[in-house]
Amino acid sequence: MTTSTQPTKSTPSTKELVDWPAIDTVLLDMDGTLLDKHFDDYFWEQFVPENYALRNNISIEAAREILMVKYQGCEGTLAWTDLDFWSSELGLDIPALKVQVGHLIQVHPYVVDFLDFCREIGKQVIMVTNAHGKTLTIKMRKTDLGGHFDRIVCSQEVGLAKENLDFWGRLQVMLGFDPARTLLCDDTEAVLRSAAAFGLGALVYVARPSSRTPARASSSFPSIVYFKELMPAVTVL
Repeated sequence: MTTSTQPTKSTPSTKELVDWPAIDTVLLDMDGTLLDKHFDDYFWEQFVPENYALRNNISIEAAREILMVKYQGCEGTLAWTDLDFWSSELGLDIPALKVQVGHLIQVHPYVVDFLDFCREIGKQVIMVTNAHGKTLTIKMRKTDLGGHFDRIVCSQEVGLAKENLDFWGRLQVMLGFDPARTLLCDDTEAVLRSAAAFGLGALVYVARPSSRTPARASSSFPSIVYFKELMPAVTVL
């Protein structure tokens, strides 16, 4: 049996990743950041191909190959998350299909604790998502997260996807935040790069967007697995 010396008082257990006194506004992505991306991965990679295959009388493997090409052609654009676009493009009722598997929509651990923490220390908390408005409605109805935010902004309102540098200038005009005193948490490095180029002061990468995949830290941005890592941590005696 080994023994160890116990601290005589509460001490920080990890270096804080965010200088909270220097932050006024917290911007948070939704899918993969606040919500488990397993739902989206399963939906677009398995459930939609199954339904597309059934509609077109082809194999699921053939359907998946066709869809992956279509998906890749729209990444980083507003069309990528536009449910109306995909309903028209694929001949499927995409919102209805999402509702069918809505039981898979889950909030990541410690997200509600983090949102409560941000509000308690007086930060403005805003969700900024590329998700389509219909997706947002489905997910907020399922998770009851909506009441935790001062505002929710979909990229369709801005007119550009978050990967686009000009998105952030438009968002700043809409919201009036000070970029240097703003934190952004996102699970997409391309989004964080565009935000960094605009001058956002604090950027954090969510390294495990899906509960079904291993964490992969960013080589460019501070990375977390759970939001508890951004809350001042104290070793409890």
